[in-house]
Amino acid sequence: MKVHIQAIPIGERSPLVLFAGPCVVEGRDITLRTAETIKACASRHGLPVVFKSSYRKANRTSGKSFSTLGIDEALKILSEVKETFDLPIITDIHTEAEAAIAAEVADVLQIPAFLCRQTDLLWAAGRTGKVVNIKKGQFLAPGDMKHAVTKVVESGNERILLTERGTTFGYHNLVVDMRSLPIMRDLGYPVILDATHSVQLPGGDTAGMKSGGEPQFIFPIARAGVAAGCDGLFLEVHPDPSKALSDAASQLPLALLDRLLEQVKQIDAIVKQFS
Repeated sequence: MKVHIQAIPIGERSPLVLFAGPCVVEGRDITLRTAETIKACASRHGLPVVFKSSYRKANRTSGKSFSTLGIDEALKILSEVKETFDLPIITDIHTEAEAAIAAEVADVLQIPAFLCRQTDLLWAAGRTGKVVNIKKGQFLAPGDMKHAVTKVVESGNERILLTERGTTFGYHNLVVDMRSLPIMRDLGYPVILDATHSVQLPGGDTAGMKSGGEPQFIFPIARAGVAAGCDGLFLEVHPDPSKALSDAASQLPLALLDRLLEQVKQIDAIVKQFS
């Protein structure tokens, strides 16, 4: 199935779509500057962009971790990104009540991996009529995502995307099984590879107070996902990940985005040539 995000098609041999932005909305200036750079970089490589940033982070290792600037302020900043740079917006929701609130700005509502089995949340997201991106739970086999898909379809909405972001493999570790991409595509919807959350080490920093990460593996995982035929590539990027307020250990430095897009663009062309 082909799904449209505004005028951007995804799936069925459409161009690879980039979903990119900082993990969380940290402030107006940094968000707008990052969006401008991402759009310019993607345009050089002919890739359509959906801007990603969470207006609120509910899944935090520590209750002391940064969560939001404030929902109203963060959504206002995302709305400004949308209007200023003509970019569709994808953002996470965590409760049924948030679905309608986020849908006022977002073109894609993202269901976090840990919440992908939450029936009422999936129904609420589907009923907005927005595209619903469901991240595969770290605890699920890819074929089990059929149940999450069914719940959104039951709401009357078939504008669905499915995202792979790694599977729990022992303590503090995730592993990406590239077989999950064709398995989930067989459910009938476009698939996305999240190359940055896939390198997380959940709760795995030295103090156990936040998630660690292995960002040196972002490039090989992204290249492998595109080679496996994903329809979209999800990347959390930040001008200076070491200073990021969320997922500092697993975001891609913004300065490396151009190099990565150059590589995956060429791989995607080869895949589409032979598919």
